[in-house]
Amino acid sequence: MRFLPTDEQREFVRTLRRLLDASEVPAAVRAWGAGDHAPGRALWSRLADTGLFALAAGEEHDGLGPLPLEAALGFVELGRAGVPGPVVETVAASVLLAGLDDEGPAKRFLPGLLSGGASASLTLADAAPYALDADAATYCFTVSEAGELRLADPDGGPPVLRSTDPTRRLLRPPAGGGELLARGPSVTAAAHSALGWARLLTAAQCLGVGETLLTRTVEYAKQRTQFGTRIGGFQAVKHRLADTLLGLEFARPLVWAAGLSLDPGEVAAAKLAAGEASYAAAMTALQLHGAVGYTEELDLSLWLRKARPLRDAWGTPSACRAAVLGAAGR
Repeated sequence: MRFLPTDEQREFVRTLRRLLDASEVPAAVRAWGAGDHAPGRALWSRLADTGLFALAAGEEHDGLGPLPLEAALGFVELGRAGVPGPVVETVAASVLLAGLDDEGPAKRFLPGLLSGGASASLTLADAAPYALDADAATYCFTVSEAGELRLADPDGGPPVLRSTDPTRRLLRPPAGGGELLARGPSVTAAAHSALGWARLLTAAQCLGVGETLLTRTVEYAKQRTQFGTRIGGFQAVKHRLADTLLGLEFARPLVWAAGLSLDPGEVAAAKLAAGEASYAAAMTALQLHGAVGYTEELDLSLWLRKARPLRDAWGTPSACRAAVLGAAGR
């Protein structure tokens, strides 16, 4: 099994990184948190031009995939840059629609989602009961325990809940509300596939967030002095940074393996490892930056606030552990 990206995959990653480096992503993140979604949507449009969202569906739907590994590689870059919005949910919704027996919903919604002209939020019964940024997304899809896929109307629903990350707004759509799009076993099966993709891409985002937190903390440790010495020279600081690096590097092959197989157990293991490594990177960054790490003016806060919500999104650590154990018991 090959765990190293191919030349084509590396070029795709380089393209995304160049695009994101040239964009004012922190400004778009702050605007999104303040309720101004225009800069974020403009960024989404540029990302869509790379084919990132089209990786979720096959050529029969005018997509480029399904290519979960390539999507995971791309979402590491989204996490590294801190891209806001329901990017995971948009891809997961595309996977869900592409997997239905009824082609009607796919023909209706997929062209916009794959091209980046539309975005989506998604809830999956108990697996993900809250819709992320449903008030900003073009569509909000819900799948019930009974296997009903509906197009929900977020307007007039329950109040929006704020996350510890100010760019994440959560809403629980009313049960059984909205236009019925499809029902039956194919909806349940497609929702299961969508959950696997959502966990995989969230794990990839966690990996990218953790990498940025570690990079910025290493840079800070090389600059900050204490007792006339840069803190990066202290043995305790070196050990803390090394432990953070090991956690991220341990999670990386698990994410790639999950992208190759989409096995539920491997996906859950990747989500668990990457989520915990990202959260540990946030705790390290906060401790070594000291009080300055709490300030909103410092760009570091944009990633610090993402680590905990992403760790719990699409499967808390306990839910992922249960999924790993369940897969091992099959």
